[in-house]
Order: sequence, then C-alpha cells, then structure tokens
Amino acid sequence: MSRTGTATRLFVEEDLAAGRVLGLDHARAHFLRSVLRLGRGAQLALFNGRDGEWLARVEGLGKGWASLEVLSQSRPQQGEPDLWLVFAPIKRARLDFMIEKATELGVSVLQPIFTQHTDVSRVNTDRLAANAREAAEQCERLSVPEVHEPKQFRDLLDGWPAERRLLLCAESGEARPIAGALADISAGFVGQEKDQAVSGPWAVMTGPEGGFHASELDALAKLPFVTPVGLGPRVLRADTAALAALACWQAWLGDGRARPPFRAD
Repeated sequence: MSRTGTATRLFVEEDLAAGRVLGLDHARAHFLRSVLRLGRGAQLALFNGRDGEWLARVEGLGKGWASLEVLSQSRPQQGEPDLWLVFAPIKRARLDFMIEKATELGVSVLQPIFTQHTDVSRVNTDRLAANAREAAEQCERLSVPEVHEPKQFRDLLDGWPAERRLLLCAESGEARPIAGALADISAGFVGQEKDQAVSGPWAVMTGPEGGFHASELDALAKLPFVTPVGLGPRVLRADTAALAALACWQAWLGDGRARPPFRAD
C-alpha cells in the first residue's frame, strides 16, 4: 500500500492537479464499480507518467460512468531508466507474461521485431499495452512503457539511434558473460550517483524461440553500439532470457539500488 493509504492505482491520460474532476470511460468505470466494487467516496491513486501520483476520490459512479475528484499529490514524478526491450514475438501466454514482468523491471519502451526465425506473424499491440498498463498500476511505478509497432529486423537497425547502446542476448557466437560485461561498463561510472540510471539510453535485445539467424548475429556483432552477452550454459526460453538480462542491467546500470516507494521509511 502506498502513502496515499490505498492499494488501488489507476493510470489515466488526463493531466492531474488538485481540484480537477476526471470522467472515466466505460471500461475503467466498470472496473471500479463491478470488479473492485468501489463506491462513492472511495479513495484511489492516479498517475499519468507526467505529474506524479495523486490521491483521488470517487465523486460519482454509475453503470458505465464514473467521475473522480483529484485531491492532493502523494508522490512527485521521478526520472526512470531509459531502457528498451527489443524482442521477437513469442506465443501469447508467454508474451503476456514477459510484458508484465518487463514492465515490473522498469522498461520504458517495448519494441517487437520480426527476425528470420520468428514464428509469430502478428502482434496485438493493444493487448500488449493493456498488459503493460495493468502491470504498472500493480507495481507502483509512475509511468507505463510505450508499446511500439513491430518492425522488421533490418528496418530496426537501419533506423537505430546512434546514442542508444544495445545489449544483445546472443545464444551463439562470441559473447562475454553478462555480469562481467556490465561490471566493466558500470566501472566507468564510479563516483557518480547510482540511485538513478547514469548510463544513458540502452536497449536489451532477445531473439525468437529458434534463436537468431547466423547472419543476424553477424550483422549485430559488427555494429559499434552492440555488446553481445551470454546468459550462462543453459538454453533459456526467450521470455526467460529477456527477464534475466533486464534484471542484470538494472542491477548494474539502472535503478536496482533504489528501494520501493515508502518501504524504507
């Protein structure tokens, strides 16, 4: 439970400020009324990724509609690591799990890519966005990851921003153990404040269940912004590899040294 005194958190698109009254759409109103069974006067926390977290009160609630009064700010907006997860889509149940956990692990962007061995041909980005939003509400982060439309492998590399470094989870070929690679990179930031990410923009890339094609790994290895890493002697499923790499990155270069909000008081 956050300092707002409520365990219910809701992501909204609207600006948040004391005294504002927000109207909810049918789906969110139904969620409050029929799933959470909240009534008039109930309190909840709101966030939009820009204005921090705010305490609000249910002002009115009916079938298919609800209005909320914004009361006071409980947490200011805070900076978060600029970390993308670039992944080849996998089967639905495992993909839903990966999106949920990647959100909990603090990714800022979810970018699907189609590689030569990708079996899944379509991606429901609306479903991914809904999963990310729900996970953000549950884990008390102050933002929701952006879900980008899928791209072809070559198109993604051709448009890659030069300043964003890429941690490649390479199941074959030359690659350093992930802990050693991240430790060396982290050593370059000795003496700097590490409660927040200090390493600049990064991305983690994982392939499909069948692995990257050899030509794709070769193309990636030649790029100056790519760091190929290994995740140990066992062959990991795609979702496991993504979450393992994200956890390692956050521990070494991200905000893994911070504590959950209000838990260290």
